Amino acid sequence: MSSPSATRLNALRSLLTQEGLDGLIIPHSDEFLGEYTPACAERLDWLTNFSGSAGTAIALSDTAAVFSDGRYITQMDQEVDKSCWDRLHIFQTPPATWLASHAKPGSRIGYDPRIMSSAELRPFQKQSSTFSLVPTDRNLIDQLWSDRPAFPSAPATIHPLEYAGEDSVSKRSRLAQTLAQSGQAAAVLSDSASVAWLLNIRGTDIPCMPIVLAFAVLHDDATVDLFLQASKLPTDVRDWLGPDVRVHEPEDLEAVLATLSGKSVSVDPATNAVWFAETLVRHGATVTESPDPCLLPKACKNATEQAGTRKAHLKDGIALCQFLHWLDSDGQGTTELAAAARLDAFRAAQPDYRGESFPAISGAGPNGAIIHYRVTPETDRKLNANEVYLIDSGGQYPEGTTDVTRTVWTGPDTPSARLKETFTRVLKGNLRLGRARFPEGTTGHALDALARFDLWQAGLDYDHGTGHGVGSFLSVHEGPARISKVPNPIALQSGMILSNEPGYYEPGAYGIRLETLVLVEAHPATETTRAGYGFETLTLAPFDRRLIDLRILGPEDTAILDAYHAQILALIGPHLPSEAKKWLETACAPLNRA
Repeated sequence: MSSPSATRLNALRSLLTQEGLDGLIIPHSDEFLGEYTPACAERLDWLTNFSGSAGTAIALSDTAAVFSDGRYITQMDQEVDKSCWDRLHIFQTPPATWLASHAKPGSRIGYDPRIMSSAELRPFQKQSSTFSLVPTDRNLIDQLWSDRPAFPSAPATIHPLEYAGEDSVSKRSRLAQTLAQSGQAAAVLSDSASVAWLLNIRGTDIPCMPIVLAFAVLHDDATVDLFLQASKLPTDVRDWLGPDVRVHEPEDLEAVLATLSGKSVSVDPATNAVWFAETLVRHGATVTESPDPCLLPKACKNATEQAGTRKAHLKDGIALCQFLHWLDSDGQGTTELAAAARLDAFRAAQPDYRGESFPAISGAGPNGAIIHYRVTPETDRKLNANEVYLIDSGGQYPEGTTDVTRTVWTGPDTPSARLKETFTRVLKGNLRLGRARFPEGTTGHALDALARFDLWQAGLDYDHGTGHGVGSFLSVHEGPARISKVPNPIALQSGMILSNEPGYYEPGAYGIRLETLVLVEAHPATETTRAGYGFETLTLAPFDRRLIDLRILGPEDTAILDAYHAQILALIGPHLPSEAKKWLETACAPLNRA
């Protein structure tokens, strides 16, 4: 009996034949090119059953493949039907390279220009000497997806100045001045997080991400054309936007772009679908490729947003410590789903909690080795005694967004020496990166090895980045800066919030990841030192002392960890019930105490 994925792949191949095509590129993206998509845009999942947040599929008449990065390799192996799809590492076998070697000469390969960026399309264009790329006038997956969910209908909401810290007029004026100075008449914004930040609005169109899906065009006079259904714009939000924000229905987008004829327009090749550049050129505009002008200002949180994220992490720390106490005292025999639900309940008890910032990664034993494991009722596993449990989760609060991972030992026996060694090496990486000082102009790529150094000394590593940016009541994954082996030209700057999350994964046995969020802060020059930057650790949750080998941790890192735990006890302890506070006192006691 064929799997649903095989049946759908066969249906797609029949449609491709009708359309005169020999293949189709299917990215995991929607028209807004966000990492997270609404249910109506989960086309990759519908076709292949792969539910990861990053990936691409290519379907040809006689073969097909799904590609994703190291976070999802194990997940792909479990979800994707190997009888009809090859499952490949996207960096080891790039999709464009695979297509060039598998497409027959003269093949016509379709793609939807509304859901692929220029940056995504270019590798295919470079490889297209033996095949041709054909833009489709509609999405072919949508033609087959008979029960496709509707587009989100929830309304936009106001993000008040008490949280935003700067009004939209000020933001628009700053960015418009930059546009004018660079000779650009306008900039196209497809990233809904950029639109939300620029206009100080939020929404609930994406699970776990408080945005409303919308396009915008920012002009050099600081006015904005906003493309959003009128039904999603309540009167108070319309008044909040003001007269300089012109609201249009989404189907009017091309007509408004046509009015830019003869002007120079900024289009980000990474965050805008290729359709935008093609449409502007077709209507006589000059397209200049440049980054989304909101990305860097959005990443550098202002003083209000920095103060807000500290408040959010205090709330989150209270919930996390209550959860860790519950797990240690009453969580025996619970399951992965039940544990994640319990943590969410502790967060929900905090004021103004708005939900998870991503679906919790709750992995016990071998499931923890699946880097982006998504527990389901079918995979739900008990937390057995004497194994490792990894919980990666986060919360959304109007003051800020959190993301934290802790790896704990379920006891009661003593962990193995091997396990304690690997845990401690991951911990040393977290502490080493967290205390780094670095000069102006330093990129995350230059810091990445700090987190890996102690693992490398034991011949170990992890197949994911060390740090991603985090938004302010926005996306838990935010650009443009990151900490990774992959080079990135964006220097770390004051006000950026990034994750610090080294890990180690033993397939079939356990996973270790220790994640805190850090805020980039300026360090002024002294008589003997240059000005530079460092990190303020925001996350407030202890590391499991049962998994620490003090001989490997060493005196310097022990002192740093003791100071961090003392800070947690001082800030979180007064907010906990008596039994949880007693637990926290033990969890945060000096490590070298007899």
